[in-house]
Amino acid sequence: MRPGATDVWRHVIQQIAILGAGGWGTALAVHLARSGHTPVLWGRDQALVADMRARRANAVYLPDAVLPDGVRVTDALADAVPRASIVVVAVPTHGVRAILRQMAPILNRAAIVVSATKGLEQVTHLRVSEIIEQELGPVRIGVLSGPSFASEVARQLPTAVSVASRDTAVVDALLAEFRAPYFRLYGTADVVGVEIGGAMKNVIAIAAGAAEGLGLGHNALAGLITRGLVEIARLACAAGAQRETLSGLTGLGDLVLTCTGALSRNRHVGMELARGRSLHDVLAGMKMVAEGVRTTEAALALGVRYGIELPITAQVAELLAGRKDARTALFDLMLRPQRAEVG
Repeated sequence: MRPGATDVWRHVIQQIAILGAGGWGTALAVHLARSGHTPVLWGRDQALVADMRARRANAVYLPDAVLPDGVRVTDALADAVPRASIVVVAVPTHGVRAILRQMAPILNRAAIVVSATKGLEQVTHLRVSEIIEQELGPVRIGVLSGPSFASEVARQLPTAVSVASRDTAVVDALLAEFRAPYFRLYGTADVVGVEIGGAMKNVIAIAAGAAEGLGLGHNALAGLITRGLVEIARLACAAGAQRETLSGLTGLGDLVLTCTGALSRNRHVGMELARGRSLHDVLAGMKMVAEGVRTTEAALALGVRYGIELPITAQVAELLAGRKDARTALFDLMLRPQRAEVG
């Protein structure tokens, strides 16, 4: 069937559970319902869930999107997980393990568990797919990642993302079930590259936001993005990724979006820190999680494990900890010993 604006996609799987009623989880529920599914959207906040049922909208995290009739909202995991053939985990990284432990006894063991979360666990430094493996054992795992602001997906603006799994059948299933005329997916087996690219771009975006907050200009931003991509690729490849993955949607694509887009939470953190606000005050004023804040130290720990230098990440860590102001941190990067660009 040729994709087109009026196509009705035919799906094999109808029951999809989405865990996490933040902006991204809600946008995915809206998207899937429009695509012919009847998704169940789970949220931990009972008051938010009740309000979403009444309004048919998520007034806190995605206020401009109306929930289609096909979306059912619940605050009970037992109402969402057991009958689902696909379970999408769209909660912040620091909450993933607890949710997995709650759902483990009721999970359909034939289900595909999809990570739609971009981060590294702070204490263990694990990627989300690794946390899923630890907590759920031998289940079918996929990763959905790429340059995708939730509000734009909810508005049906053209979006391209990656689906990663070591199981080709999982990739094929997710490509089929999530596609839409405005939502294009590309498959890959490089789970490591997709996850590290998705996590690390948030760290670099904090630095990019700081540069913008200081008014350092387009040259500085271009340099940060370019060298940030090198840093991401260096770490990802040391962990076993394919270098070409980092030149794709979940590397370069997501990095550019997060470093330059006005909707980027991590860029916002960097901008506000550059303006002299404390990290505590910046985060207290945000409704949604900026994953880069927690990922920074985990990434540095991975760098130590693999013997990889991460200079931008190291300066972001200094900025977040309050040991340096934004201007000092960024200019310390400029004063590092010069070297060949490649190698």
